[in-house]
Amino acid sequence: MEPSTAGDASSASAAAASSSGPSTSASAAAAAPEGPTHYLAKRVLRGSAVLHVAEGCFRSPESADVVLAKETSLELVVVGDDGVLQSICEQDVFGIIKDIGVLQWHYRDFGLIPQIEHKDLLVVLSDSGKLSLLYFCSEMHRFVAIANIELSKPGNLRHQLGRILSVDRESNFVAVSSYEDKFALIRVSVCQSPHGSDRGTISEKKYFYPPENEEDARIISGACRTSIRGTIWTMCFISTSLDEEYYPVLAMIIHRKGSDGNDLSLFGYDSSSCGVNHISSYSENGPLALDISEIPEMLGFALLFRVGDALLLDLRNPRNVCCIRRISLMTSLFGESVTVEESCPGLDVDDDVAACALLELRDSGNNIMKDEGYMDIDGVDSRGNVKSKIVCSWSWEPPDPVRRGWARLLFCLDDGEFHTLEFTMDVEGVKLNMFEFIDRGSPCKPLLWMKNRMIIGFIEMGDGMIFKLGHRRFVHRSTIQNVAPILDLAIADYYGEKQDQMFACCGMCPEGSLRVLRNGVNVEKLLRTEAIYQGVTGLWTMKMKITDAYHSFLVLSFVEETRTLSVGLSFNDISDAVGFQPNVCTLACGLVADGLLVQIHSRGVKLCLPTIYAHPEGAPLASPVCTDWYPDVTISVGAVGHNIIIVATSNPCCLYILGVKSSPSFHYELYETQHVQLQCEISCISIPQEDWGPEIVGSNCVKGGRKFAVIGTHKPSVEVISLEPGESFRLLTIGPISINNALGAPISGCIPENVRFVAAERSYILAGLRNGMLLRFESEASEHYFPGSFNKDSPTPCVNTCLQLISIRRIGITPVILVPVHDSANADIIVLSDRPWLLHAARHSLAYSSISFLPASHVTPVSSVDCPNGLLFVAENCLHLVEMVHGKRLNAQKFSIGGTPRKVLYHGESRTLLVLRTGLSGPSCSSDVVQIDPQNGVLLSRFKCEPGETAKCMQIAKIGSDQVLIVGTNKSTGRPMMANGEAESIKGRLIILSLEAVESPRESSSFIPTSSLNPPSHTGSPFHEIVGYTTEEFSSNSLCSSPDEFCCNQIQVEQMTGHLRSLTHATLSGAVLAVYPYLDRYVLAAAGNTIYVFGFANENPHRMKRCAIGKTRFTITCLKTFASQIAVGDCRDGVLFYSYNENHRKLELMYSDPAQRLVGDVALLNCHTAVVSDRRGSISVLSCARMGVSESPQKNLAVDCSFYMGETAMSIQKASFRYRLPIDDDTDPVLESAYDCIVASTLLGSVFVMIPLTSEEHQLLQDVQERLSVHPLTAPVLGNDHAEFRRRGIPSGVPPILDGDMLVQFLELTGEQQQAILTHALPGKGPRKPVSVFQVLRTLERVHYALN
Repeated sequence: MEPSTAGDASSASAAAASSSGPSTSASAAAAAPEGPTHYLAKRVLRGSAVLHVAEGCFRSPESADVVLAKETSLELVVVGDDGVLQSICEQDVFGIIKDIGVLQWHYRDFGLIPQIEHKDLLVVLSDSGKLSLLYFCSEMHRFVAIANIELSKPGNLRHQLGRILSVDRESNFVAVSSYEDKFALIRVSVCQSPHGSDRGTISEKKYFYPPENEEDARIISGACRTSIRGTIWTMCFISTSLDEEYYPVLAMIIHRKGSDGNDLSLFGYDSSSCGVNHISSYSENGPLALDISEIPEMLGFALLFRVGDALLLDLRNPRNVCCIRRISLMTSLFGESVTVEESCPGLDVDDDVAACALLELRDSGNNIMKDEGYMDIDGVDSRGNVKSKIVCSWSWEPPDPVRRGWARLLFCLDDGEFHTLEFTMDVEGVKLNMFEFIDRGSPCKPLLWMKNRMIIGFIEMGDGMIFKLGHRRFVHRSTIQNVAPILDLAIADYYGEKQDQMFACCGMCPEGSLRVLRNGVNVEKLLRTEAIYQGVTGLWTMKMKITDAYHSFLVLSFVEETRTLSVGLSFNDISDAVGFQPNVCTLACGLVADGLLVQIHSRGVKLCLPTIYAHPEGAPLASPVCTDWYPDVTISVGAVGHNIIIVATSNPCCLYILGVKSSPSFHYELYETQHVQLQCEISCISIPQEDWGPEIVGSNCVKGGRKFAVIGTHKPSVEVISLEPGESFRLLTIGPISINNALGAPISGCIPENVRFVAAERSYILAGLRNGMLLRFESEASEHYFPGSFNKDSPTPCVNTCLQLISIRRIGITPVILVPVHDSANADIIVLSDRPWLLHAARHSLAYSSISFLPASHVTPVSSVDCPNGLLFVAENCLHLVEMVHGKRLNAQKFSIGGTPRKVLYHGESRTLLVLRTGLSGPSCSSDVVQIDPQNGVLLSRFKCEPGETAKCMQIAKIGSDQVLIVGTNKSTGRPMMANGEAESIKGRLIILSLEAVESPRESSSFIPTSSLNPPSHTGSPFHEIVGYTTEEFSSNSLCSSPDEFCCNQIQVEQMTGHLRSLTHATLSGAVLAVYPYLDRYVLAAAGNTIYVFGFANENPHRMKRCAIGKTRFTITCLKTFASQIAVGDCRDGVLFYSYNENHRKLELMYSDPAQRLVGDVALLNCHTAVVSDRRGSISVLSCARMGVSESPQKNLAVDCSFYMGETAMSIQKASFRYRLPIDDDTDPVLESAYDCIVASTLLGSVFVMIPLTSEEHQLLQDVQERLSVHPLTAPVLGNDHAEFRRRGIPSGVPPILDGDMLVQFLELTGEQQQAILTHALPGKGPRKPVSVFQVLRTLERVHYALN
């Protein structure tokens, strides 16, 4: 996203909103909009809070894949042997995920449904009212539904099935329960399709308990039928012998109404009656039962987890459950001795603990024994002591085929202790062999012990971790970033790069942190030269041998010069030792054979064998061995491959294919093998890497593939030519390029600038054009896959079989350059045009992400011992050495800040951050406000609250010529409001702090300007003047970190240089939860249900006086202003608009919300329009009545549009972003509303951006969204109604906000699929006006360009 540079007052005011708030002068007021405002909402950062995790073979029988369920999205990841988590794909599900499981079908051979053969299925339970069975589609590169089993109506009602699921050991049954009173067993299998084809289908049979119809109810009678009448806390299957009376057996923990404890009930499917029967119930006096888990490899045994202990149960006879052992969890710190008892005495539990609601138990990390404020986002930070230990997560070690009758459990207690239990089974039964303390840290939930022995632990409000189990300790391998919950957000421009970054308050004590979030793929900036590299025309890296792991040479080409450098710790100029022609512009270079380097320039081709000075394995000679080949005409393009060189000329248009002959004593010869005259000039040549094969891209590729090259021509076209030795030149296939715009006119500049073959699941060819467009071609015949269609043992393909143009995307307006990130035919590709992008090679169609870096003209991968994954960019006449970490889940820098960061502001004048913290452990104060340098985490100044006082809010204001910080506090340790929304009778303070002494980091000793690190030097190696990035100077990262490492610095308190000085303060009735500047001369404060207006005598910030007060019915949670308008967020009455009458010194209610809502946050776009979020997960745009102020201000705000996010947004910011493509004409008029973008952050770690649309754009995209939401390729994977989900809880008649997550799927489809969707007839609707694919692409690319 690019900050707007428009000069109008409104956009300038909006740009300052993140620092000192919007301009509040009356002259900034804008007229009410003449028509309704339309918006598109897109999630630019998916939530990072992992709620469920499952492992399976989803991609292939050999893969070890892990699915992370994050409530509204699914992410497929893998964990390598190095312990680094790599993301494969992530997709939105357009629903709320409740639970997941795995059908382990990878070992089954059905032979009926090819898509799921030898793959596990992911089982998803959601609020869609369906049980979804998903398989991973390699072609679409995401999960696709194979079946959606109807369970209930969509929603979250207590009696509807859709809360918890469990899968039996044999993957034949799935159990699904509601919150209360009801569950069902579902038998799933594959059977022959009823339509008589050879295809199969998923068959399911549902058995409800209690039965839903009278016939089933009569079958289940007497003792076998028992009403549940209670809350179902958890359940799991118990494996028994298949010839038993009941199969399967389901164990369920139920809290029955009126009971003080929980019961363990067993249910079973009776095949004779074809129904579910109640078998028995078991209860033990003592602690509250919380969860149950079957012991793997030990049929009929389970662990029952209770508060403070666990019971080992024998369930082999489900009619007679018995307890074998009681395992006490009430250990001392660091795991001192525990007791294992024969009997099961328990602890007394209060009635109120036993009656805890299920949501409080499961969704709050089993913290029912902790203080009430543990999960309270708005309340005080809890530091209460744990009363009784609870198992919050556990995972069984994967079965070892060698060790039968053995099982080991790793579990985590809610105090952060990790323990293992080891069980063995012999003729005497199950025995507990070992109870061992492992480690202590933060409580994890969930926990997964993987098949590769890695252990993944997720922390609810902090970073997760991957570790291995060592000898009584954990061996940490890597960290999994988690920014949830995001409590506040500030937006600022990234200096010098014209890109935005967000500063976020993430997590809660003790895992609280300040994060610097940036969009796109992250690059770690390592080195940078001075700006002395004007006129770079080419950049390449080369190895000395094909099998080398690292590069040895870096070649820089200028307009009339070529320089060769060594790759390593220092880049030294070794041009003389390599032998390349120094006084020419190099067109291409490469390794033609081991030790032999080739340079192609306009006058000829040069073959060189470097000396040992250039490389240890070079020739032991004083000068390099060189030989040349010169054509009769000028060379225009060329390429180097294994044992082959190709060059082309333009006048005449000829193609030369060269080979290399070698003889003893370092004698080499370049010779011409073929010379062909062409009809059209060649614009580019690419010779594919020869590493594609079964080990790279799977079964679609064959060994012994034909050698070929891809060329681009001025026809324009993309062509594939044969390079097979001993054969004459032959054109294998051709892909003509003909692109028309929306009016049907051909687009100019479609000559290929770069072409690239990609060996993926379905291989393809990329073509980057000179007009900034990117194309994807595939074989026209569906059975022909690259390179199988060019198999040298197969018949020669017919030239009439053209390449099919699959996808077209606009990247920019400058020529497109394609560079793979490493030397492999299946590598991801960096796409350079107006800005750098990363194209995901394995994805369907054209899918790419922005790279968080400057626009660059050239790039090349560079791999060395010290930096194996480096990239070298040419940008702003500098060379930039970076390391791409695109496997990293988040592009975020972390500063561990201590306590809980609640609010953050960006102070533009000093370029520093002001952070409000609570939950501090120091003896002097528990809350403060600190100033932090965002580049290195140095704490510059601080203001401490009084003992027992908690800071709640803050804003930057300008009083006269002074800039101040206004802070609101709560002087009580209790909650600021009662359960009914009314304010508590407590006190708070309004504090005015001076910002005059706030120091810029550029003026402090902690900042070192880049230019002073090393004096410039232009002699010898051009890298002598390389200096470190200042952001890396203070980073704790190593030079080249692993793909998931990130900057994690502790805030450096010892370097604090000053204190924020208090100017004045006022004590108010009620906790001050919101403050905001008003009209450049007032300060507003909301204490309890009262709004205070404070002025300053003679514009002196020391002399604050109260001017007016106003009251609402309930506690005020947020407060914003724009010009003379005041927006108040009430915890029940929604948004209220006030105006201050200066003459009468009175606050007047002007407008009020038409609906009750618990406001999360509010933002004013102008004097007439507000955007508000509520705690139920919706965001709405409200505006004043357009005919003027109503006589009665009751419920006279109109809801313009709404959107159900499914997540609670706690921070809403107005931002100024341009979302035009570079091809747009800047002279076109721009609507003022085009700058009224909204950024919202949520408790699950998501960031949404709302972009305004014109009526024409909205109408076009709404039609496309309706088609996408019902088309099989793009419909919600959960089988639900997309419109119903996005309109949940929204009154009928309110226009919807368009869903950018649904619309962006259109860009990921092929051209043929896009056309099919636009021509797809909507059910129940008549024919519509035809829509152009080009028109839709242009509109969506504009949005995509802005959001990346």
